[in-house]
Amino acid sequence: GYGLNPDAIRELHSQGVKLLISTDCGIRAVEEVQLAKELGMDVIITDHHSPGTELPNADVIVNPKQAGDAYPEKNLAGVGVAYKLIEKLGEDTQIQAESFLDLVAIGTVADMVPLVGENRILVREGLRQMRSPHRQGLMSLMGVAGVKPDNVTSTDIGFRLGPRINAAGRMSSARSALDLLLEDDLMKAGQLAQELEILNRNRQAATRSFKDQVMEQVIEGADIPPVIFAFSPDFHQGVVGLVASNLLGQYYRPAIVGVKQGALTTASCRSIFEFNIIKALDQCEDLLVRHGGHAAAAGFTIENENIPAFRERMTQIAEDEFEDKNLCPTLLADAEVELADLDKNLLEYLSWLEPTGYGNPQATFVCRGVKPKSSRRIGKDKSHLKLEVTDGKYSVDAIAFKQGAWADAMPAEIDILFTFGVNEFRGRVTLQLNIEDIKAS
Repeated sequence: GYGLNPDAIRELHSQGVKLLISTDCGIRAVEEVQLAKELGMDVIITDHHSPGTELPNADVIVNPKQAGDAYPEKNLAGVGVAYKLIEKLGEDTQIQAESFLDLVAIGTVADMVPLVGENRILVREGLRQMRSPHRQGLMSLMGVAGVKPDNVTSTDIGFRLGPRINAAGRMSSARSALDLLLEDDLMKAGQLAQELEILNRNRQAATRSFKDQVMEQVIEGADIPPVIFAFSPDFHQGVVGLVASNLLGQYYRPAIVGVKQGALTTASCRSIFEFNIIKALDQCEDLLVRHGGHAAAAGFTIENENIPAFRERMTQIAEDEFEDKNLCPTLLADAEVELADLDKNLLEYLSWLEPTGYGNPQATFVCRGVKPKSSRRIGKDKSHLKLEVTDGKYSVDAIAFKQGAWADAMPAEIDILFTFGVNEFRGRVTLQLNIEDIKAS
């Protein structure tokens, strides 16, 4: 499993390990760290999650969110915090911390931390390094993911590279992703990259399957509950977080999805801007075995007998929080434009704003009163929409993910909110609108 656990600590001790360094976990592992200390191990915690009321008795804690920490960037990803330790070690050793910036970029984007401040600088420098890859494993992964190194972007990390790396830990063992990133041999790296590709496809299929099962549980009436809960022994532990994310995206409510195993349930939580999920879990601490995470994403373990009380309390916390709020996602546009404004020059200007991502989104535009020249469903499940829009003089291709239903009842004129980019298909590069929302004019 994820994080520090007693069995793993005892196993490491039996192997003669004297120093335990955590990455992206451990800040709430009070008992586990105490066990390691009792076994004679030195412990360094590097973590970016919110601390609990008690800090572990580690020899060193590197976490900018701990009380009294003066480091100005509080939103570093777990990999960013670990990078700070590497930088410090590099002052007295031959370690070249900068050589890890490609991995720092991948971890920062995949961890969904705001791409502002130092995070944005780390990702920008990491992307620069990724455009001339020095890791055969990463080069092979780009190959199977259809990413061209010389044009790699933060979007490629978020939607192509990150999911394939994460699929290893979700569907099998994270070891295969580590082996790939460490592999120098071309043939072995290619094989490992293909394994991750297969695991990622399995993850996608499992997510779709389990989402359908969850949907049968959670939405019983016309009203959407304040918090969506789904617990079952039949769920796959590796995709519960992804299913929770999908539920949040569809219903704009906090979603908690968990797997029952014996007397315990392990769950993942995803939340909306209006509801700090880790603070809510802190208010349920007496019902939980352990918990941790961020305002928008968290996880916990609970004894099954406590689930009814937990659901009741969490629902009440959410109802109190939402009492005076209209829970409706709002999309904001940076500018209203005409189709004639969308050209290669604009793309050049937009490239100066990169890298973009969570907390620092791409520029978003609105066009009003455009006419769909054509529209059709695409994708394996026909859930996406491919269309061409025109204002009578200019026409441009567009795609709208998860909006295939519009093809069945497309209005004569529409208003669209979109980001602007290019589409590369079989060597042909065309301008393309990535539509986020559609409404009839």
